[in-house]
Amino acid sequence: MSQPVLIMILSFLAASLYLPVVASVLRRHEGQETSAALLGAYAVIAMFLGVGEALWRGGRWQLPPLTFNDIQLYGAMLLSVILLLAALEFTRREIWTWLAVGILWGVTIAAILSNALGLGEVVWTNGTVTLTRERFAPALSALGWFIFTVGALVAVRSAYARSRQPLLRNRLNYWTPVFFLVLINDGLLIVGRPVPGGLLRLLAAFIAAYIIATHNPPDLRVIARRVLTYIITTLFIVGFYVAGFTASQTVFEAMPNFSPLLVGAGIALLLSFIFTPLLTLIRNLVNKWFKTEEIHATKTLHAYSQQISNILDMQKLANVAVGLIIEALDITRGFLFLVDTENAGEGTKTYNIRAVRNPGERQIKILSLNEENPVVKHFLFDQTPLLQYDLDLLPTYRAVTSAEREWFQRLEAEVYLPIFSKREWIGMLALGAKISGNRYSEDDLVTLATLANQTAVALENARLVENLIQLNTELRQAYRDLDKAKRDLERLDQTKSDFISIASHELRTPLTTMIGYTEMLLEDQALPEMAHEMLKGISKGTKRLHEIVDSMFDIAQIDARALQLHLTSVDTAIVIKDVAHRLEKTIKEREQALSVEIPPLPKVKADPNLLEKLFQHLLNNAIKFTPNKGRIKVAARPVSSQTGGDMPNGGIEIIVSDTGVGVDPEARDIIFSKFYQPGDLSKHSTSKTRFKGSGAGLGLALSKGIVEVHGGRIWVESTGYDEVNFPGSHFHVILPLGKEETMAGTALNMHIP
Repeated sequence: MSQPVLIMILSFLAASLYLPVVASVLRRHEGQETSAALLGAYAVIAMFLGVGEALWRGGRWQLPPLTFNDIQLYGAMLLSVILLLAALEFTRREIWTWLAVGILWGVTIAAILSNALGLGEVVWTNGTVTLTRERFAPALSALGWFIFTVGALVAVRSAYARSRQPLLRNRLNYWTPVFFLVLINDGLLIVGRPVPGGLLRLLAAFIAAYIIATHNPPDLRVIARRVLTYIITTLFIVGFYVAGFTASQTVFEAMPNFSPLLVGAGIALLLSFIFTPLLTLIRNLVNKWFKTEEIHATKTLHAYSQQISNILDMQKLANVAVGLIIEALDITRGFLFLVDTENAGEGTKTYNIRAVRNPGERQIKILSLNEENPVVKHFLFDQTPLLQYDLDLLPTYRAVTSAEREWFQRLEAEVYLPIFSKREWIGMLALGAKISGNRYSEDDLVTLATLANQTAVALENARLVENLIQLNTELRQAYRDLDKAKRDLERLDQTKSDFISIASHELRTPLTTMIGYTEMLLEDQALPEMAHEMLKGISKGTKRLHEIVDSMFDIAQIDARALQLHLTSVDTAIVIKDVAHRLEKTIKEREQALSVEIPPLPKVKADPNLLEKLFQHLLNNAIKFTPNKGRIKVAARPVSSQTGGDMPNGGIEIIVSDTGVGVDPEARDIIFSKFYQPGDLSKHSTSKTRFKGSGAGLGLALSKGIVEVHGGRIWVESTGYDEVNFPGSHFHVILPLGKEETMAGTALNMHIP
């Protein structure tokens, strides 16, 4: 096989190696689609240039060497433009200005080649150097290649200088060998010493494809550190071996039993003993040179666990935990966040991230994220650290809003570590960059994840204590509010009592006068019939008002504990009978039925007038809240001392039942309050006996006061308030008996109508 054919085959083989580059960039590189497409174009053009070189070197393409070299030069300039655009797109910079410059440069070269500008044979000369029109286009191409290649290098290094993220800086560092290889390959082409097959350009294309396709390539510093360590170690071993072997030959060569093989074996054995400590020494020296810090994970974890395990104060926990991590990893900053979960409705959750900060520090606003947020999904499902580098560049996080991105960027953190307790996301650690500028290694992230897990127990305990303190604070505030409300209610109740007392005293005298004069006018037969009717209405209204004033007066007396009792032996059956007879007309008007079934009961020591008022109010209340044709029943029974509670001599119990609207269970106590009115006051009737008619709201309050002033108890039983089914209510009154109350009263059985 002839040499030209062999060179052609090798050139074809080199050109075909661009196909893996093209295949790599044809895959979807999320976030780098444009730069991948540009690199694909770069690989295709470079492959065609390689094929052309193979054909030319194999003699299948007959061109003068200078012409072929010019074509390669034009291709190099075109490739430099494409590489510049790919680098700009990779660094997220605008490409349109450079694209316009590249197009203009190419158009200018085409115009020169076609002589569209009408240039002469000599474009420029200084007497010594002459630039002809024929060499003007290649010279301009070489200048363009240099400008575009250096421009790409400057763009990448500027992005490197602006970036604060070690991961991105590491990725940008991979472009340096790309430009270095391109500069050598195309520089040799320009000076007339081309590299066969453009192998350096091919290697540059492979590296560029790897950069674009790999989101997180290995750390170049780590690679360089390891390579340098092994190079130095190898050189030392080789030097030691050569020096040892040379020295042994000089010293022992004259000996009769000298064996180079044994000497070499001895030196190798010696090297085997010193290799491990030598490698460790060289590694430590290289690490020191590269400013590489080492984390003693076991020692760090032990110290961290010991110091935070018993901390229950949230701020102290944040200060100690973050401080220990900052000291162990030598980082710039750190924050501890709490995550509060809220139900946002429709089965969704919201996570509120709030910083634990000292009162004097700048506070960080709370960030609320829904469960569909990519950051939340990453933490909940992966439960692994999140890098700011990933948050900025990965397409997965494109749904993060600008406000949320700004919140994360303001922290100037590089890594976020979720804290979980019982599979619930309860906290987060945000850690800044390392002071050395190095990236977080995989070992660092594993150590930090373990520290976050150890923080979970302490954080959960501190949160429980914080919640308990907050609850106690809220309880104390609630007690203060309740105490204030109680004092306000007491003042309000006292004001009501004062009003009742003043009103009842001030109204009784004029009402008595009005009643007296009205009665006198009614007795005057000389007045017209119309005047008599009007006077009867005035008399009725005045008497009703007088009843209300009397009730107010009694309430005022009860509130002031100044109610005078005129005690005597009272037969409750007779009192109830008298009240029932007075209400007979009203009961018949309402078409109701009243039944009284009272067995012979002991007489009680009581004020008969007050007992009469008591049963008057209870029966009036039953009539008013029982619909027409309803039933009312009064029953009574003796109560033993065991059943009567604090009544050592027992008592009697009177029960007033009805088939009315009933009482709301939540209002069983409040109905005995002064001025209480059920329902809407604006819809009440002005009649005191009409169904649900209004009143002063003093009847049950006065009843309660009368019963309690006699040492008894009153309460109501009802299944609820219902104006359709009428469940009814049962008012119970227990009056105590004295030691001497043994005389049986009258049995009473009566029915109205």
